Amino acid sequence: MQLKNDLLLRVIKGEKVERTPVWLMRQAGRILPEYRAVRNSVSGFIELAKTPELAAEVTIQPVDLLGVDAAIIFSDILVVPEAMGLPYQMIEKKGPWFPETIKNASDLKKLRVADPKTDLHYVLEAIRMAKKGLNGRVPLIGFAGAPWTIFAYMVEGSGSKTFSKARAMLYQNPVLAHQLLEMITQTTIRYVKAQVEAGANLIQLFDSWAGILPAYHYREFSIRYMEKICEAVTEVPVTIFAKGAYFAINEILELSCDTIGLDWNMNIEEIRKQADGRKTFQGNLDPAVLYAPDDVLVRQTQHMLTQFKGSRHIANLGHGVYPDTNPEKVRLFIQTVKAFE
Repeated sequence: MQLKNDLLLRVIKGEKVERTPVWLMRQAGRILPEYRAVRNSVSGFIELAKTPELAAEVTIQPVDLLGVDAAIIFSDILVVPEAMGLPYQMIEKKGPWFPETIKNASDLKKLRVADPKTDLHYVLEAIRMAKKGLNGRVPLIGFAGAPWTIFAYMVEGSGSKTFSKARAMLYQNPVLAHQLLEMITQTTIRYVKAQVEAGANLIQLFDSWAGILPAYHYREFSIRYMEKICEAVTEVPVTIFAKGAYFAINEILELSCDTIGLDWNMNIEEIRKQADGRKTFQGNLDPAVLYAPDDVLVRQTQHMLTQFKGSRHIANLGHGVYPDTNPEKVRLFIQTVKAFE
């Protein structure tokens, strides 16, 4: 299907574009009352993510209501461990929780490399429905968690300030850690390729807990597995978003991905010099700027765009939009990007 708005894909390819494309991480979510209405019609987040017609509906909402240049499929990175045999719950106001975790080799034997066409069929069906509903208006982004971030949840059992259990395994049982990371990686390759087959125009990998590792562990337990995924996915562009991984930016620049997402603490000028035109960049406005007065929001957005001027750039936040953000502030951010010259 011919896309009516292909700005995002063109900028990734290095083609000349009329303006900077813009979308937001977590744009389909609690900032929109229309999303909350759909969410309230079911038991909670997980049921919503596993109901393809509803997941497709909330995927499309930001395109209709905010005017973004891309949709991202409504799902969760933790569908991967569940598909591998480690189910989770989403606890209101606390986040994800795994009743069982991976502690030793016998726990690993309970897992499998998932088959996305059976174990994650609901995500693929949501992608097909969203593609139909979008009708070529904008590209659809598929995604998955990077192996280290998925590993962190599978070993820790929940979100954490330290992920001390997950990090302890890297020191105490690195062989087991690599075995689990390899299973996650193989599942993720199958999963994102299935998303592409279902209709995703590009893929983003979220390494949400990149910044918690020392550089030597990040190289050993994250970079090498992301590279396997990047090398395997040749059908569509791949974006890597590694939050807090400023210490590994040289290695990330060497990955065979097309786009690098930058968080709001990254130094744009330095990274642009290091990249030397090799990559497209995505980001990196501080999400908290969307709480600022309108004039400050506009000024900070324009400053970000000026810093990226002359490089291939997709405007976005440096992390997901916060759930209590006023949608009008989001619209102003998007309008500011679209009006920038």
